[in-house]
Amino acid sequence: MDSLSHLALGAAVGTAVLGRKAAPRAALLGAACATLPDLDVLVQYGDPVRDFTYHRAATHSIFWLSVVAPGIAWLLARLRRAADDRAGVTYKEWWLLAWLALVTHALLDACTVYGTQLLLPFSDYPIGLGSVFIIDPLYTVPVAGGLAAALALRRRDPGRADRWNAAGLAVSTAYLAWALAAQADVVGHLNRTLAATPLADGRTLVTPTPFNTLLWRVLVMDDGAYYEGYVSLFDQRDRVELVRHDNPTRLVADLQQDWAVRRLAWFSKGFYGVREAGPGVRVATRSTGSARQLFGLVETASAEQALPGRNPAPIVMTDLRMGQTPWFVFAFVVAERRGDAIVPVVPRQVPASRPPGAAALSWLWRRIWDEDARLAYSSSQMRET
Repeated sequence: MDSLSHLALGAAVGTAVLGRKAAPRAALLGAACATLPDLDVLVQYGDPVRDFTYHRAATHSIFWLSVVAPGIAWLLARLRRAADDRAGVTYKEWWLLAWLALVTHALLDACTVYGTQLLLPFSDYPIGLGSVFIIDPLYTVPVAGGLAAALALRRRDPGRADRWNAAGLAVSTAYLAWALAAQADVVGHLNRTLAATPLADGRTLVTPTPFNTLLWRVLVMDDGAYYEGYVSLFDQRDRVELVRHDNPTRLVADLQQDWAVRRLAWFSKGFYGVREAGPGVRVATRSTGSARQLFGLVETASAEQALPGRNPAPIVMTDLRMGQTPWFVFAFVVAERRGDAIVPVVPRQVPASRPPGAAALSWLWRRIWDEDARLAYSSSQMRET
């Protein structure tokens, strides 16, 4: 989830644990603890594929977060120790605050589609329920509102302050449960559409569109293609309308021993696209780290300038889970065509491609209520991305 959601959740958790004894410091330190797992975005692992797939790894593991929580709690307990002693704050309470703020961060991230390696070191499987978008005001506003009310009331009416904070946490948690239920409903709708068709056994994905859980994007993988569609909870049609997009995965069929190709296929859980781009495609000139990748803050040059050799024909792998055709957040050059051969290269990031903001948001709102609404894009946009 976004940083604001993590800050609000960590502060609310801190207030729930120590609000009566150490507010507003408990809220501040809870927010700080909830920020710590995402500091891994500052680490550069050597190439953009590693930066992408090692984010939300050890720093989001419940085991490792549990290991470091006692040390963080010790540091928190050392701050203004005399004031805490007078208020009756114990080390155990600081440990509970630190542990809950850290672990709820990882669990909240696992609700998005990115992939969070919660079970390290026992399993590196990237858990991604994909039931909420990375930014969703309907999650963030209740928890932040309850926290704000609690802090405002903490001196005048501590009991009421506790109830407001608890209500914010309860409503936001209930929203996560609602999102899972809505996702399950759309999955059932999609499965009924695919039944008794050649796509019945295809790998499927259902994720919410930006900022809501009313309109969902569906993805179905097939041999040499993927199918994409949208389902609103208010749709009246019995069947999901799917659009076919070519996906020549055969281009990397002989590169399965290449680490970057294998890693991207694994991390995306098979929801990846492959295309052969032209020499004019923009690529990053160096590894940029996870944070800069996410926000598209990369230094770029055309492939013919950035890649060795003449007239390069880059082979691009795209994570199809995050974005929509033709706009995706994470794509990487992993190989290039040299004559009749396709050979792996040092991975280069292709900068994030984003839809036109106003038009996309307008379509999103209209599509929730109108199943005939269309978001048009040109063939030139398809070639550029």
